[in-house]
Amino acid sequence: ATLLRIIAGLEKASAGKVLLDGKELVQGTEEVGLVFQEYALFPWRTTLQNIEMGLEIRGMDKPKRRLTAMEYIKTFDLNGFEHRYPRELSGGMKQRVAIARTLIMNPRVVLMDEPFGSLDSQTRNAMQEFLLRIWLKRGDTIIFVTHNVEEAVFLSDEIVILSKRPARLIQSIDMDLPRPRDRTSEACNKIRRG
Repeated sequence: ATLLRIIAGLEKASAGKVLLDGKELVQGTEEVGLVFQEYALFPWRTTLQNIEMGLEIRGMDKPKRRLTAMEYIKTFDLNGFEHRYPRELSGGMKQRVAIARTLIMNPRVVLMDEPFGSLDSQTRNAMQEFLLRIWLKRGDTIIFVTHNVEEAVFLSDEIVILSKRPARLIQSIDMDLPRPRDRTSEACNKIRRG
């Protein structure tokens, strides 16, 4: 989580710099979007209002941001829930709202801090498949932190293994397995065991 907070510009690195296309990232940049495990939705805003919030802050006029947000409602399978508050949504739906709210801003890099960690196993698997479908359509650069090895093998193009604090690079594994991946395949099991 500390690494993501440094990349997002929320914490200062004790050494080194975070560069994107050779330029140092500054705090509060819109080029980086962050999705937390805790959803971070505003309880007084509906699904639609939560998703369009960033566009509202940017000053986009209401009809245009509403139209854009409704496209995300559709893409993220939230039809019928646009006027519901977070307390009325399941964990998986809350996380889809949080991801939509981040992606609607079109960041160049999306940081995800264990976004499915608090979900039950079945919902977690469904959310992994959902994220993969969205990623295949959009092609976002995503840095995804997880302690779940199966999740890393299922989702990743590259797995970077870090040590405990202070974090050091232990290993980097290129995931050259074709998609869709079978979680129970021998190839996936071999990487998980490795």
